[in-house]
Amino acid sequence: MRSGHAVEDYRQLVALSDNPITWFWVGLLILLLLALPGLVPTYTLVMASAVGIAAIGAIGLNLLTGTTGLISLGQAGFLAVGAYTCALLMADYGWPAEAAMPAAAIFTGLLSLVIGVPSLRLKGLYLAITTLAFSLIVTHFILYSENLTHGPFGVRIANPTMLGMDIASDVGFYYFVGILLLLVSLFALNVMRTRIGRAWIAIRDHDIAAQVMGINLVHYKLLAFFVSSSIVGLAGALTTLRLRFINVEVFDLLISIEALAMIIVGGLGSVAGSILGAAFIVLLPEGVRILLDFLTPEMKTAYSNYVYEVRGLLIGAIVIIILRVESGGLVGIWMKTKRYWINWPLPI
Repeated sequence: MRSGHAVEDYRQLVALSDNPITWFWVGLLILLLLALPGLVPTYTLVMASAVGIAAIGAIGLNLLTGTTGLISLGQAGFLAVGAYTCALLMADYGWPAEAAMPAAAIFTGLLSLVIGVPSLRLKGLYLAITTLAFSLIVTHFILYSENLTHGPFGVRIANPTMLGMDIASDVGFYYFVGILLLLVSLFALNVMRTRIGRAWIAIRDHDIAAQVMGINLVHYKLLAFFVSSSIVGLAGALTTLRLRFINVEVFDLLISIEALAMIIVGGLGSVAGSILGAAFIVLLPEGVRILLDFLTPEMKTAYSNYVYEVRGLLIGAIVIIILRVESGGLVGIWMKTKRYWINWPLPI
């Protein structure tokens, strides 16, 4: 058992992990996920893909809100921009998915600068309201620009392929989402160890002190908006490939609240927390449904009739409990539990 955390050089200090046990469990988890299609039914793969897409979007939001400290309620708008850009390029202009997805991510990132520039002097509630207004603008633009966006009728795409891989199948799409989630996670983990990530953290902790130290607030805040929104736009493009038919109702404003709940429940500023929070929020209705299987049929019927209302109540209650009990989220609970175990029988 490890008894200390001393490092001998800078490479160890910035390493993702210098603990071989951690890499062992990560490798074991990856092997389990690779073998999952042969172990579970199709419905489980569909839910796993949904968790992966939500996790990618949560990682993007966490870079902006958890790491940089810029609160955003515009997740639904950025998802809609990425989804519609990918769908329209594929359906109306014949672009392949290989080109439409990166284009959707980049366009979403560039569009975020439109809201990022006027928001540079805003913080807290005012910034959150501004990003929420952006989502409303996106929704109305989609609805009333029928010649460009198909309006309320939505956009349908054909069964997509990606580099020869049939991602229209549940198994193919599951692996595709898993690969992208791994790449996005590695990108986020590495960018947080760079000068950019340290600047974002400094802005979050104290922006005036960061500016005095020479950090360009305008540059790094706009960069945070661009990187975060590009990742969210990628999640929106994946939503298009998963559903193969989208309309404006898919991107309800409740998505913005749920995305914020994901990073709060999982852990602000943590990639692992983003993934855990996304899995928790996405799988919460399924967990409740399984629990109700052991109760009376009347309760199951009531839940099926009011599933969205119950889900909203549960998410709100869980966020309040997490903020009250452990502000670090699920990752914070795990770190405290691990620290307790490592220092046992003299926990601190």
